[in-house]
Amino acid sequence: MKFYDPNGETYGIPTYPRRLAPEGLATRRQLRALGLRPGGQDVAAQILWHGRRDPLTRVRPVRAAYLYRIDLAAPVRPMTPGRARAVAAMMRARRTCPDCLVTYPYVIPTSLGCCPACAGHPAALAA
Repeated sequence: MKFYDPNGETYGIPTYPRRLAPEGLATRRQLRALGLRPGGQDVAAQILWHGRRDPLTRVRPVRAAYLYRIDLAAPVRPMTPGRARAVAAMMRARRTCPDCLVTYPYVIPTSLGCCPACAGHPAALAA
């Protein structure tokens, strides 16, 4: 079976194909759903699988997801008032146009570098 290396002889760490990882291991996203975080522990294992084929090169890349032990995971740190203020300030900076200094209800596109009106974007000019 491809990508099945529970002893880590081929890939360096225990490796499993998709949906065949043992109980007690979880990805970061699965830990977050449980209200946990890796908490500084090292990667315990990995899952490898083939991604979608690139239409230009016709190559299927190998994708990886790292697994952490659930029993060593720490609880997620609670949102404090200071952290909430910091997140709000970061989001406000992402919503403020550097040219006209207007704060919009949406994040300014990084591809434009400013709001669509300042960039002369046709969609903004029609509005």
